[in-house]
Amino acid sequence: MAKTSYPWQGKVTNHTQIGGIELATLENGAGRGTRIANVNTGTGLRYKVVIDRACDIADAFFNQHSLCWHSHGGITAPSPDKKPGTEWLYSFFGGLVATCGLSHIGGPNEENGLHGRIGTQPAELVSIIQPDIAAGKLDMSITAIIKETRVFGPSLELKRTISSTLGKSTIKICDVITNRANTPSMLKLLYHCNFGWPLVDEGSEIIYNGKCTSFGRDSDNKIFNSKNNYKKIPAPLEIHRKTGEACAYIDIKPDKNGVCTTGIVNRKIGLSAMLKFKKKQLPYLTNWQHLGPGEYVTALEPGTNSPLDIGEKKIFLDPDQSKTFELEFEIGN
Repeated sequence: MAKTSYPWQGKVTNHTQIGGIELATLENGAGRGTRIANVNTGTGLRYKVVIDRACDIADAFFNQHSLCWHSHGGITAPSPDKKPGTEWLYSFFGGLVATCGLSHIGGPNEENGLHGRIGTQPAELVSIIQPDIAAGKLDMSITAIIKETRVFGPSLELKRTISSTLGKSTIKICDVITNRANTPSMLKLLYHCNFGWPLVDEGSEIIYNGKCTSFGRDSDNKIFNSKNNYKKIPAPLEIHRKTGEACAYIDIKPDKNGVCTTGIVNRKIGLSAMLKFKKKQLPYLTNWQHLGPGEYVTALEPGTNSPLDIGEKKIFLDPDQSKTFELEFEIGN
């Protein structure tokens, strides 16, 4: 079998000249002391994993262009004692991926805060694997364990691996969720993928194949109606100031292999971010549009359930039972 040839052969001995993973700690502001990992794929795609916030992905850039939206507050330190209600909004930094769950997603109730607790929990690092260019091994990954646990339950464990490959503009997330309690536990998981300028700009397109249905609130119906092209991003909207927003469900159609594809394309600057996942794992897709002046974001959110609990079948894990969920980003010109 012929040996694969790479353009850096004979010219580079240290992978850091091309890319790799670099660990660091934030030293200032609300995120001071928070562990991060900067990942560089060597293709122009680079991103920041916030280890102390469930290994979620904050910054993501392709060449000079940002792919995602950041909230005004930015990255904050972990807060394992997160309160019920809408406290989640105080530490919601946006970013490419903000994980919601693991036992609750959607609006707050008597027991649970908005979008659950997992996204505010620090991770325990298991491994950092760097590329080995001399051996032709170009994959790199971060694996960590994040827990949502309390005495008397629930006690859910998320083992997350985020991986990329030198020379490829992709990000893969593989999550294995295990019930560590001695009784069955409900499982709800949602990936809040928050796209922003310049990928999201006037004329950018939201890509998917499937039926879109408004959540049904007045604010939702103003955007998601038959007279409006809600798949094309408008200029900032006055109706989206403060809490203005619109949400819809997308019954996305998978390909013959059961894989769904959605994303954002900005043809003016030749930039796209596509998101792939298996319909069997994540059957619900939500589109959140909050396109207000200064808060200009649209999110595509694959999940095990809908944020409004529209009567879908609930998922329970038996003691020591695990489920696997996979997500992949492909970034291109």
